[in-house]
Amino acid sequence: MKEMRRKDRAVTDEEAMALLIKSEYGVLSTTSKNGKPYGVPLNFCIIDHSIYFHCAVEGRKIDNILQNKNVSFCVVGFTEVLPGEFGTKFESVIVSGEAKEVFDAKKQNALEGFLHKYSPEFLSNGIKFITAMGARTRVFEISIDSLTGKARK
Repeated sequence: MKEMRRKDRAVTDEEAMALLIKSEYGVLSTTSKNGKPYGVPLNFCIIDHSIYFHCAVEGRKIDNILQNKNVSFCVVGFTEVLPGEFGTKFESVIVSGEAKEVFDAKKQNALEGFLHKYSPEFLSNGIKFITAMGARTRVFEISIDSLTGKARK
């Protein structure tokens, strides 16, 4: 793997993980069987140092993952354009890992993780929603094989 060019912008693994956890959405990047890149924004949650996302039962990202489980996932936190400096303050994290579908208890745990992150005040209704929609939802786990965070503060 190529090293980060601007090492002076590197953040610690702890800072990178904190940004990943607090981010509302990220961009999942996959490749098709013939090498075409595909990036899609999505909601996610973090459980036990893994990223989880849910989706419909079929689609382009699923097709790509089934062909090539290696993915990249990126989040961007605070940004501020600095017009007079011709630059930008920013914070971002890029994860590389492998995606795989999860089932049963792991799937349920991930879906409940979404409730805790995005709808904590509606947990009981959320559990009912999961029960009603669970069969029409697939859940994938991304192992965090590498985590790189950068910031210009």
